[in-house]
Amino acid sequence: MPFETDIEALVRPEILELESHLPGDSLSVASQRLGLEPEEIIKLDANENPYGCSVQVQEFLASYDLYHIYPDPLQTGLRKQLENYSGVKKERIFLANGVTELVDLIMRVFVRPDDEVIICPPTAQFYSFYAKLAGARIVSVVRHPQTFELQIDTILQKVTEHTKIIIFGSPNNPTGNVTLSTDLVKLLKSRTIVVVDESFYEFAGGTVANLVAEFDNLIVLRSFSHWAGLAGMRIGYGFFPQEIMKHLWKMRAAYNLNVAQELAAKATLDDKRHYETTISWIRNERGRLFRQLRKLNFLQPYPSQANFILCQVVRGNAFGIKKQLERQGIFIKYLNRPDLPNHLRVTVGRSEDTDALMKSLLAMAEEV
Repeated sequence: MPFETDIEALVRPEILELESHLPGDSLSVASQRLGLEPEEIIKLDANENPYGCSVQVQEFLASYDLYHIYPDPLQTGLRKQLENYSGVKKERIFLANGVTELVDLIMRVFVRPDDEVIICPPTAQFYSFYAKLAGARIVSVVRHPQTFELQIDTILQKVTEHTKIIIFGSPNNPTGNVTLSTDLVKLLKSRTIVVVDESFYEFAGGTVANLVAEFDNLIVLRSFSHWAGLAGMRIGYGFFPQEIMKHLWKMRAAYNLNVAQELAAKATLDDKRHYETTISWIRNERGRLFRQLRKLNFLQPYPSQANFILCQVVRGNAFGIKKQLERQGIFIKYLNRPDLPNHLRVTVGRSEDTDALMKSLLAMAEEV
């Protein structure tokens, strides 16, 4: 009889309580499943940049010949470029493998079992995932049901001696709205660590990064995934108070960005014309897509300052709409969650993507 170990008894309780979460199909998997070529698929389900990264990035990666050498562990040159890009001193900039890793590190720095983390649903689900992983108790303060604004007074009422972190997105995913700096300052005065995820900042324009030097309990996170067309590279960075930075440096892996990530980020920041042009295209197309979606009799789109638009399905079934579009090679995000029942999220694509999507949705409008 084989030797057996009770693995479940050895696993941390926090892990046992977590639910598995997998994102949707990759482009190659979707292509094979539907029997379509990758170029026939319109992928509007993951907030990716439809224009891709700069050609300069591709050429830089292809011509580099020192991949056998370890990267700069301090990302000195890249942090200096980010200082020039953001206006935040490089001593306050910390890089990681995506915003998700930054949130994981923040939780591990501050949270002990049974500490509290305040989140404001509907919002990105990985905030609560990493908080639970650290052993935190989640305190949910729901956003305003019509505007999705933070309910600041309610959040402040929920802050206790056990509260370690308040975390929210601005623009928020999946609702697309931003939080005013005046509301943020009210939260900062609670003396709790406040984390603002600005992953979609470039599509909104406004930022609270300038407040990091003023408040020692503010952290602002950013990403290269969406505006730079580097989702596949997983590059995130944040602006941190000095007192928090010193603890992050202790915890990070020795080489927490690889050479390709660093090169891609540097080349992106060097190609200002490319990223300003594509961001402008996406912003303009976002307005056009919103106006088109408003014409439909079964969807209610919400205004957005990100590169996606949240839609409530007011007639019909959101999952059915998603599947019907998928059979035509058009992928949008079905939000299968209790805080957003019967909702869809549509990434802003190219003008031809909007045309194809609207053609299919208009055909559906005649059926619902």
